[in-house]
Amino acid sequence: MYEQLRALIDGAKRIAFFGGAGVSTESGIPDFRGVDGLYRQTYDYPPERYLSHEFFFSHTAEFYRFYRDKMLPLDAQPSGAHRFLAYLEQSGRDIAVITQNIDGLHQKAGSKRVYELHGSIYRNHCLRCGLSAAPEQIRDSEGLPRCTSCGGLIKPDVVLYGEPLDEAVVSAAVEAIARADLLIVGGTSLTVYPAAGLIDAFRGGALVVINRTPTAADRNADLLISEPIGAVLQSLMPHTPEPPHGKSRP
Repeated sequence: MYEQLRALIDGAKRIAFFGGAGVSTESGIPDFRGVDGLYRQTYDYPPERYLSHEFFFSHTAEFYRFYRDKMLPLDAQPSGAHRFLAYLEQSGRDIAVITQNIDGLHQKAGSKRVYELHGSIYRNHCLRCGLSAAPEQIRDSEGLPRCTSCGGLIKPDVVLYGEPLDEAVVSAAVEAIARADLLIVGGTSLTVYPAAGLIDAFRGGALVVINRTPTAADRNADLLISEPIGAVLQSLMPHTPEPPHGKSRP
């Protein structure tokens, strides 16, 4: 099964990867619906309420208490999936990463061509003057995070429930999927729309689905692997030989 996946990747001219929360769970970031997911934890409101456009403006202080606690994993490190996808790009492969995650781990691993459908915790701006702010400014602030220039409220550039996706990002992601001859869908249950509907643009040669639980794309998959995606992709990484005994790498 892994050898078949390796052969499909080696034979592809253009690859698109479409991923979700499962890509980052192996980095210690909980998803929403898993056994340890946010939906199974106890808060005054469900996570989707906290992360809604309406809640941000009507209960801003409560939004930020939840956001600081659960949505700013700034110390998280890339998983095997992140590292393998970055390795493909750095090896000169034509690959686009389309992600539903906001954690920036694909870029931390080294990927450059990343389409973040739901935004990023690393981009924040003042609602009054538009000045950019680092995520640490939100994390380390007390109460509401305020702009250092004008004192306006800082808002994360993440797509909250009730907000539209960025049209330019969606367009670029759809184009990448449409032109690919290999689409790998991984770490996503494909239940979050409209993002999940983007894979319908695929018209290429082979569809690979790597996810621990069933997805709506399983029936169309040319290769289906029901295992953790980080372990699967990490197994395809070339191994650097250990240096001879007594010698160290430069």
